[in-house]
Amino acid sequence: MSTETFEFQVEARQLLQLMIHSVYSNKDVFLRELVSNASDALDKLRLAALRDDTLDADVSDLHIDIETDPEARTLTVRDNGIGMSYDEVGRLIGTIANSGTAAFVQELREAQDEAGAEGLIGQFGVGFYSGFMVADEMTLLTRRAGEGHGTRWSSRGEGTYTLERVDDAPQGTTVTLHLKPADSDDQLHDYTSEWTIREIVKRYSDFITWPIRMIPKAAAGDTPEGSDDETAAPREPETLNSMKALWARSREDVSDDEYHELYKHISHDWREPLETIRLQAEGTFEYQALLFVPSHAPHDLYNQNYKRGVQLYVKRVFIMDDCEALLPPYLRFVKGVVDAADLSLNVSREILQQDRHIRMMQRRLTKKVVSTVKDMMTAAPERYATFWREFGAVLKEGLLSDADNRDALLAVSSFATTHSEDEPTTLKSYVERMKDGQDAVYYLTGESRESIENSPHMEAFRAKGIEVLLLTDPVDEVWVDAVGEFEGKPLRSVAKGEVDLGGEDDEKAEGEREKQGEEYAALLGWMTEHLDDDVKEVRLSSRLTVSPACIVSDAHDLTPALENMYRAMGQEVPRARRILELNPDHVLVKGLNQAYKEREDRTGLAETAELLHGLAVLAEGGRPKEPGRFVKLVADHLERAL
Repeated sequence: MSTETFEFQVEARQLLQLMIHSVYSNKDVFLRELVSNASDALDKLRLAALRDDTLDADVSDLHIDIETDPEARTLTVRDNGIGMSYDEVGRLIGTIANSGTAAFVQELREAQDEAGAEGLIGQFGVGFYSGFMVADEMTLLTRRAGEGHGTRWSSRGEGTYTLERVDDAPQGTTVTLHLKPADSDDQLHDYTSEWTIREIVKRYSDFITWPIRMIPKAAAGDTPEGSDDETAAPREPETLNSMKALWARSREDVSDDEYHELYKHISHDWREPLETIRLQAEGTFEYQALLFVPSHAPHDLYNQNYKRGVQLYVKRVFIMDDCEALLPPYLRFVKGVVDAADLSLNVSREILQQDRHIRMMQRRLTKKVVSTVKDMMTAAPERYATFWREFGAVLKEGLLSDADNRDALLAVSSFATTHSEDEPTTLKSYVERMKDGQDAVYYLTGESRESIENSPHMEAFRAKGIEVLLLTDPVDEVWVDAVGEFEGKPLRSVAKGEVDLGGEDDEKAEGEREKQGEEYAALLGWMTEHLDDDVKEVRLSSRLTVSPACIVSDAHDLTPALENMYRAMGQEVPRARRILELNPDHVLVKGLNQAYKEREDRTGLAETAELLHGLAVLAEGGRPKEPGRFVKLVADHLERAL
């Protein structure tokens, strides 16, 4: 048979040079590409045999063989799949990428990082040519199923390739790589090493449907005494991949232990998962998902560099380890596998963010996880309690970022409350317990339950038996403002704005407040002027029953904790002046008012007013503006009291 030599198109030569000169540091992906191509060829043959009973093809033992020769430094990947005709080899292999080689080269040059560059392999149909990253020469021998002649293609990646018709080609495709010398500095491994091949196949192709076989080399001492390699019995090939894609098998065929083992393999967690979630989508876009909710939050869950996302497969071929695009950040604790049928192999992270199918999968997977939490809440309250303890603070981030699922997230959220010391409550349960005439859902944020319960802001609510949500996670400072209301009831902080809790004696109380307002008007005006640097107003309080004073914010002001959060993130916000409220029934406030009316020299009263403000700041967990001065004033007043 005659051999013909052809030249690659100009863009193809540029592409070959880019590949040969180590564009990708992770060169292992070449084997993934060759195995994926072989798997596709086997799939196509099986489908062709089902459609055409007359097809002259052997489908009795479809498989992939990998063979290494350390002496000749070759690696061979062989399949007995559909194969290619002479014309197909020239069209599909010779032109490298009929979907746009020039576009591929441009994308390759513009890739901003290694992950982006690596992801471009295969996107334009050039996975076969990734072999030139590790080989000086590549040879392809193929025969299309049902045809009598085969084709041999060969190239050194230097701008030309040869095509030759052959008679003795087996059915399928055989790709032989003449490997470059191993170079650890260039991340070029020894691909004749049995261990290296096993590791790459296990990582990228473990769940391929077809068996991937390799004949192990004889170890020292394996050959019986008095015999040589030629007379020894041939070694049986070993299957390197498990072919156990648990997500593709029915639930009845998979044990919990198998699911748990897969979770441990994926997550590197030695504990069993809290919940296993299966999802199978059919129709115009098919995919399968097997997700796991861990039983414990990882120690670095809130670190900026935490690796989130699930593993992405395409037709059981491993594509990406931490695919962030498949789940929103507030579900970053979820681990698992998503296997899509119609995505291109090796799509880059940038392309995933823009892919319509990926966005569709994210919406569906998100709803499935949230609905699973809801089912846990009703059917397995103990497991739900564990989930919320470990991941509740993360899930509440979705109340800020995911408006589409906000109602569903609110439904599965629970909060500590004054109604019970041990049992958290849902907003729905809170609303059902609201007192007659109560028009808002009340809450208070703080560092701990104990500090909130001891806050002066709680006194009137405790006295009237009104339930208050006790919110202690940093994210609580933000989501309550973003959500705003629940079932038409506004979410209202007990430490903001004025509080009017009403009661049976409203008219009497109103008259009493007006009388007190007149009595204290002069003191309040004087204190407002004296404390002008720190407060915008001093007024009488309706929320205090025991404490002399408290600090509150206007309804739309940032809380001090939120101000500190913004500053910690590098966002400077103006320091807001807040409101000092006095308890007109407290003996200290009564005495201060009486002294103000009787004394002309108010130097001592000014210090008392500063102390009262400082005590109010301390009571809510803050610190006085000048701690040293505050301590001195306290010491001086104690000295005079002795």
